Amino acid sequence: MLFNSVTFFLFFLTVLLLYFLLPHRKQNVLILVASATFYAAWDFRFLGLMYISILTDYVCGRVLGRTPKESTRKLFLSVSILINLGILFFFKYFNFFTASAERLLHAFGLAGWTHSLHIILPVGISFYTFQCMSYSIDVYRREQTPTKNFIDFAAYISFFPQLVAGPIERASALLPQFGTPRKVSSEQVSQGIWLICWGLFKKVVIADNLSTLVDPVFAWNTPLSGGLVLVSLYAFAFQIYCDFSGYSDMAKGLASVMGFKLMWNFKRPYFAVNPKEFWSRWHISLSTWLRDYVYISFGGNRHGTFKTYRNLLLTMLLGGLWHGAAWTFVFWGAYQGGILIVHRVLHALHPAIAHKTRPRWLTLLQWMAMFHIICLGWLLFRANSMSQVITFLSAIFLDFTWIPMATGHLLAFILLCAPLWLTEWCQEKHDNPLVFFRLPAPVQIGFGAAIITLLLAIANTGSQQFIYFQF
Repeated sequence: MLFNSVTFFLFFLTVLLLYFLLPHRKQNVLILVASATFYAAWDFRFLGLMYISILTDYVCGRVLGRTPKESTRKLFLSVSILINLGILFFFKYFNFFTASAERLLHAFGLAGWTHSLHIILPVGISFYTFQCMSYSIDVYRREQTPTKNFIDFAAYISFFPQLVAGPIERASALLPQFGTPRKVSSEQVSQGIWLICWGLFKKVVIADNLSTLVDPVFAWNTPLSGGLVLVSLYAFAFQIYCDFSGYSDMAKGLASVMGFKLMWNFKRPYFAVNPKEFWSRWHISLSTWLRDYVYISFGGNRHGTFKTYRNLLLTMLLGGLWHGAAWTFVFWGAYQGGILIVHRVLHALHPAIAHKTRPRWLTLLQWMAMFHIICLGWLLFRANSMSQVITFLSAIFLDFTWIPMATGHLLAFILLCAPLWLTEWCQEKHDNPLVFFRLPAPVQIGFGAAIITLLLAIANTGSQQFIYFQF
């Protein structure tokens, strides 16, 4: 079931009706059943796989919480990590690593034998695996009290609004919300409905229509012009942002209507003026997860400059690999790690670059440069192969021409993104993602009506899958 489908909204309204008729504890049981139904609608065979992770971390959490012996605690933490990462590796990376090993052997003139399996990637596996692991690690670090209630824990891991594409919620923030009765206020309902509508607008109006500009260009190995590639990169930057943040907004809105509070997963990332700020605004639940469980575990910035840079690079390499089993994602991770290192070096040499009172012209220049640095990274992310990356870069820098088709793409891109830019400019100006509710009532009604009209008028036909479902 896709959030942008009639089937899902009928499902959600049914669940919501039953939800408000039940007491607190039975609400949690309903959430657990609804989440299992939601996931099984994609492929019921992988429901058991998710429950292996859930049961593993529930048991490990209980043992970690009551066992003072450090060797036993390390053993059960290792069990949690090995089972979770073992499942993730097999389903997501087995064929990638075996194929890469075979190509490496052939490169040295050796005959390699690899066995390729027809493996289906379970939807949401990267998200719920990281959520499970964070719980066990936090309990091991004594930063989280293990729960005794299995239903609460299973509902927390499998909570259907954020199950398949996050945000990756920490147990300290979301798990207690299952343990206490929830009172849904009118403010939560109104904010939830707005977030659902705005997220749906970003997905079906902006992202899905931008895909018609992006996909044909990346289907060619030889681009028509550098101008067309550049416009397509701009379009993809906003396609992936609207697609993913649209899902996150809808997840937060659906949870809000049910009385839950999820984190903000995006904070207007294209207003960032440096790589560090971008990663504090983009996919916040993943970037903070990588910081807390990978970067800090490697040593963070505690052991000198060289090791700090090494830790940054390794963390972002793993972050790139998390996104998909392809070398383009590995290079994208390396690229992100590289620009973070360069930013640290420049900041050390010229601290004024990051000063909050810098001249407005310098802020504008940094913003323009950073947006194009991000877009260059999106080329690595979206390309079908590294050879396509090289071909498209050559077109942009060595054979830049502008054709009528590129002009048409540019106009369509501007028209589709204009409502987003206006809304996010207001949000950024007031540093408030819910600035809509500060508008006068007539303006709210008019803006809401315009959003709904556009949804009905220019929404791309059919329910297109969210991009991050494949990760």
